[in-house]
Amino acid sequence: MTPVLQQRGPAVKAGVGSLGSSHWELMGDAMVTTDQVRLTPEMQSRQGAVWSRIPCHLKDWEMQVHFKVHGQGKKNLNGDGLAIWYTKERMQKGPVFGNMDNFTGLGVFVDTYPNEEKFIEAQKKRYTPRTQRIFPFVLAMVGNGSISYDHDRDGRPTELGGCNAMVRNLKHDTFLFIRYVRRRLTVMIDIDGQHEWRDCLDIPGVRLPQGYYFGASAITGDLSDNHDIISLKLYQLTVLRSQKEVDEEEEITIPSVDNIELLRLDQNEEGMSGIAIFFTVLFSMLGCIFLIVICLVLYSHWNESRRKRFY
Repeated sequence: MTPVLQQRGPAVKAGVGSLGSSHWELMGDAMVTTDQVRLTPEMQSRQGAVWSRIPCHLKDWEMQVHFKVHGQGKKNLNGDGLAIWYTKERMQKGPVFGNMDNFTGLGVFVDTYPNEEKFIEAQKKRYTPRTQRIFPFVLAMVGNGSISYDHDRDGRPTELGGCNAMVRNLKHDTFLFIRYVRRRLTVMIDIDGQHEWRDCLDIPGVRLPQGYYFGASAITGDLSDNHDIISLKLYQLTVLRSQKEVDEEEEITIPSVDNIELLRLDQNEEGMSGIAIFFTVLFSMLGCIFLIVICLVLYSHWNESRRKRFY
């Protein structure tokens, strides 16, 4: 495993804004401190980012992110979160954790504010235990330039998977691990201070083109937090491929995920509440009973008309 591109707070301090001395470029409200790149301070309506100037042409890679989210806000009174990007576009401000919507590539989000939960509460509805999420929540999304991130639903309609991750105001280090090997996307987290990776999502059939840019961004709204990137480390992974695999491998030009419809269907089924499952089974049984009754009535009429023909 070979380190290819690294970013640390102190290392980029002298090179920000200089093409010759830094592989990274700051945007918006991001600033370099002695220990990290602060994407946003704990102030309302701020957004910032750090982007690589060099596109990544690796086929198999691994990104390790050392980050910190902290602030004075109480639980669910903070926001909004940060994102790690591998996209065709770079240095574009927008509403998706400080980056543009309808992006092309991969986004891994550390979402710290439950927008959907607050929206449902405002409508005086209630979450069911199986559909309610514990925030902060880590999720991933692949966009092709025309897929919009649903901010009001915390990205649920387009997510590939995710996990809860209590990352705010921790005294120990917090890490995010993103690996892309043989078109398989794996995300893990190390947030418990035990120096152990915990599985978050593992999705096969993810197709990401080469030549995209890595970046990190964050945004605050009415609520705020400090979003800090302490280090971004990109590693090249050596993966042996047979000659047949090399010959059959096609060039990827548009990001996509194989069998995405089945993946979303599985997520919807997992998210069904006990009441929803009960009514689904109930109406299915009633439908079957109704169909049987109709068949019996039709058979009775047919049998009666058949007897009349013999008399």
